[in-house]
Amino acid sequence: MTGVKDIVGQIEYYSRAMKAPRIRESATRLAEQAREGHWSHEEYLAAVLSREVAAREASGTETRTRAAGFPARKSLEDFNFDHQPDLRRDKVAHLGTGAYLAEASNIVLLGPPGTGKTHLATGLGIRATQQGYRVLFATATDWVTRLQTAHQNGRLPQELLKLRRYGLIIVDEVGYIPFEQDAANLFFQ
Repeated sequence: MTGVKDIVGQIEYYSRAMKAPRIRESATRLAEQAREGHWSHEEYLAAVLSREVAAREASGTETRTRAAGFPARKSLEDFNFDHQPDLRRDKVAHLGTGAYLAEASNIVLLGPPGTGKTHLATGLGIRATQQGYRVLFATATDWVTRLQTAHQNGRLPQELLKLRRYGLIIVDEVGYIPFEQDAANLFFQ
């Protein structure tokens, strides 16, 4: 009969082979809990795997959030609706579900400076990363510069193809600068 030490060694080996370190970290701790709680084998396995999945999802969200290029981390929950009484909370809550992403719909946030458009855009972007979407955030000026550089280097088709891989592209500060005709054409591609 295989001893507990051998089984723990096997779990460690398998978790390394599968690149699933949280299995190794939680298997022994949860095994004791499972014995005390009289869990079935299936309940134990589900608990161990759920720890791994939760950790991977959190890690993926963090990676996607960092890669998005947000100017600051601002959540929808942190938005102060008292400063924007005409803004409908239910509408923002609905946008937070990400349904617009699945439908590939656009969202346009309009208003004068200082009304929270960037905060809401960032909050929606962070929520999208939590839902598994890849997100990119930049100002309109930054997007135009990026596209002009790609165009000048003969890489515009590749750049546009790369951008299509993102579930959400956020363009901030659109109304703050006038675009030249060529820049506007690139931007709206």
